[in-house]
Amino acid sequence: MKILSVDSSAKSASIAIYDEKIISEFFINTNLTHSQTLVPMIDSALKNASLSVDDIDCFAVNVGPGSFTGVRIGVSAVKGIAYAKDKPCVAVSTLESIAYNFTMFENAVICACMDARRNQFYNALFRIENGIPQRLCEDRAVSCEDLSDEIKDFESVIIAGDGAELFYNSAKDMLHNIILSSDNLRYQRASSVASCAKRKYDNNEGIKAEALMPSYLRLSQAEREYKNKQGDNTK
Repeated sequence: MKILSVDSSAKSASIAIYDEKIISEFFINTNLTHSQTLVPMIDSALKNASLSVDDIDCFAVNVGPGSFTGVRIGVSAVKGIAYAKDKPCVAVSTLESIAYNFTMFENAVICACMDARRNQFYNALFRIENGIPQRLCEDRAVSCEDLSDEIKDFESVIIAGDGAELFYNSAKDMLHNIILSSDNLRYQRASSVASCAKRKYDNNEGIKAEALMPSYLRLSQAEREYKNKQGDNTK
């Protein structure tokens, strides 16, 4: 089964193609706009694997949480391609895909953190069991204080994600059981999206392209401002 997977949920962006193993992957971590880089990266990943879009059996994408713009770009790109080719999709949590970077660390607790701004982190906790991340909680937006209190009793916790360094630096004086993940494992990658998507597809969690939607966890700043303005107008 051939899976094309996409991540553009934060500053980094990546494309991977899975066919019983990862056969092609492109990763960049720059300030380039995803709307400019994503489609050329898909074309390059396919070309270097000697494949076309028609050869892909399933498309997978990180649907959030993450950057509102980045998530929207990734979901829209995958949705458009999959819909045109009438191929199934798999929606993957960005936080869960981060945990899939650590499947070799048996029994490890992974704290996936993304900077949600406003003194919060997008977060989920996972334990690696038999090479598979098992959820300890659902995706949520949580404060540094609340997250620190929740993980303080674990023996050790690996902190990963684009907000890992920020959380680690904020909590390291309070917590002595946290480990900042190495840079090469820290960020969400399309190869891990593909690994997660393969398990989900095998568990009949594939969906039609038209059902693929972002999962933001909370309203964007523009939406919050609009709701506040609407509320003011009713007073």
